[in-house]
Amino acid sequence: MLVFALMHAHSIGHRSGAWGCFKAACYYFSVAKKRIHPAQAFSGVLMVPGDKSISHRYAIVASLAEGRSEIANFSAAADCRSTLDCLRGLGVQIEEKGNGVIIDGKGLTGWKAPRKTLDAGNSGTTMRLLAGALAGQEFASSLTGDRSLRSRPMRRVIEPLRQMGARISAREDEFAPLEIGCGKLRGIEFTQKIASAQVKSALLLAGLFAEGETIVREPVRTRDHTELILREMGAVIEPRDGAISIQGRPKLLARPLIVPGDLSAAAFFLCAALIVPDTEMTIQGVGLNPTRTAILDFLASMGALVSVVALGIREGELVGDIQIKHSPVKGGKISGAMTARLIDELPVLAALAPYTEEGIEIRDAQELRIKESDRIATVAENLRRMGAHVEEFPDGLRVAGRSAGRLRGATIDPRDDHRIAMAFSIAALGAEGETVIRDADCVKISFPEFFELLEGLAKLGKED
Repeated sequence: MLVFALMHAHSIGHRSGAWGCFKAACYYFSVAKKRIHPAQAFSGVLMVPGDKSISHRYAIVASLAEGRSEIANFSAAADCRSTLDCLRGLGVQIEEKGNGVIIDGKGLTGWKAPRKTLDAGNSGTTMRLLAGALAGQEFASSLTGDRSLRSRPMRRVIEPLRQMGARISAREDEFAPLEIGCGKLRGIEFTQKIASAQVKSALLLAGLFAEGETIVREPVRTRDHTELILREMGAVIEPRDGAISIQGRPKLLARPLIVPGDLSAAAFFLCAALIVPDTEMTIQGVGLNPTRTAILDFLASMGALVSVVALGIREGELVGDIQIKHSPVKGGKISGAMTARLIDELPVLAALAPYTEEGIEIRDAQELRIKESDRIATVAENLRRMGAHVEEFPDGLRVAGRSAGRLRGATIDPRDDHRIAMAFSIAALGAEGETVIRDADCVKISFPEFFELLEGLAKLGKED
């Protein structure tokens, strides 16, 4: 039996947002797992935490700038803490203050040789971006990570850095730990075969230390947060005929920064609104960088009643509020450049698919095979547990729509993958019966506040 509650607007804790006036179903939880029951209509205002991708980049660039940068709304994700911990290991003074951090930058030559191996935890962003910045240092360093990160490929960032003159070795010339020697870098022109914002960012950060100009070309445009913050803090960086160029040895100057709300985090709640009937929601202060808004374009193309208001620009980033109302959505196909632009949102879109009229097909998504889990296989397996009709391909999957039947509650194994755990928590809001998310604490990797915010939709019941 569902229990309903009317909740007044309130703060739900450190680094979290506020909900106003909700009606929703109970759901139950324990430390290791979450039990989720079907939800009823909810309405209100939500603020999602700071953007994880931007938080990484602001911290790294601020540490290379001259002077003190105060960064507000910094992501509390474990991945971003890994970046801060690595920077501390390089001698950077960092103070945590409320929901922000204060970083004392020492300029391009201010990092110190680490006393021990730098640990990126589960964060591929930390490892790839720092590999670029460390390649230009006058000291040797080592980068490692957890078991998952040590199994993820690094060659596509290692090879172009070597072309710039970096001295990097890796296990089997592919996997962490990375051993980075001191070397003199030179600017190169590099064309990516596979679009990757992380590889592009690593090369641009290496380009800060290189002689001359570094030019990076990408097959499709990827998120440009690194370019924007480098330009804001003084780097000479310009778009050039489908590429981006950076001049070596700029003087970066510290400044106050505010991290926008994370659109990838907001995507889970946008999909929740399309699953739960009679729902209306506003998500405030979200980063709306054009390289990230494919999720809004795709939802609108399916018929979602989604709009953007209160637009503004902050530190070069577009920021605004997203409004969404529950509406029937028809489904669609994601392929080609759209797949690259939606790579982080694909798990929750696949989880939304059984609630659409025609289902959703995802192709050209081989990249999902080498994330924190094999996300194609993991999504397919867990959707089938819930009764969905799924066809799996080497590069994606096809998930049938609502005509195949209502999802039913099941035990979900996210394989320690944060985005899988969150995606199926959202899918469970419309399923019949109870859904159990195993190892739910993995959401702390990217979105520690996720279940707290979800509690605004479905007020907590009893603990296991």
